[in-house]
Amino acid sequence: MTETVQIASLKDDGMIPAYVARPAGTPRAGIIVIPEIFGVNAGIRQKCDKWAEAGYLAVAPDIFWRFASGVELDPDVPEQLQEAFGYFQQYDAALGVYDIEAAIRWLRSQGTAKVGCAGYCLGGRLAYMAATRTDIDASVGYYGVMIDQMLDEAHHIAKPLMLHIPTADHFVTAGAQAAIHAALDDHPRVTLHDYPGLDHGFAAEMGDRRDEAGAELADSRTVAFLKEHLA
Repeated sequence: MTETVQIASLKDDGMIPAYVARPAGTPRAGIIVIPEIFGVNAGIRQKCDKWAEAGYLAVAPDIFWRFASGVELDPDVPEQLQEAFGYFQQYDAALGVYDIEAAIRWLRSQGTAKVGCAGYCLGGRLAYMAATRTDIDASVGYYGVMIDQMLDEAHHIAKPLMLHIPTADHFVTAGAQAAIHAALDDHPRVTLHDYPGLDHGFAAEMGDRRDEAGAELADSRTVAFLKEHLA
């Protein structure tokens, strides 16, 4: 079953719209699907639906709700891609982490004892920030942007974190990737996976960016990781 719910902001500045996909039976855990810069579009909803089919209660919060509520963009349409970049420039990631925390609390209020997340692009950055700034039980980030600028927070990671890093990511430079590896390779709670030759967005559910083999490999690792740590 799917629905749209309103989650109270922890900053008391409004209600966060969120897409919810519920499993047929009792949820095995909660999953936050953190969108890219394109909003809660068809691809993000499909990721939620897949988690629900696997037995999880999945929620995708509208991360741009404060200034572009309800936006759904297609990264394969140049004008919409540029629109998304504009929203990214307006976005306050520090406020965004409070919204992820609100989603964590909402999922726990629904009876899920453990909560994890899977985030993409900007959502991948938020997945990293959730690992450093919240009590989430496990986090996964795909091609997270600007993580290299936040590595001084790595010592706060208390729960398992997995990052998927495509080596040909044109938004995350080779230097940024090297910095992430240097800081996190030896961290006992962090797992890093490189995807040689793949670019940003390779695990999108649909569209031109998707690499089928890479997406299936990364997603299989994510499913196993969250199943282990949310049990």
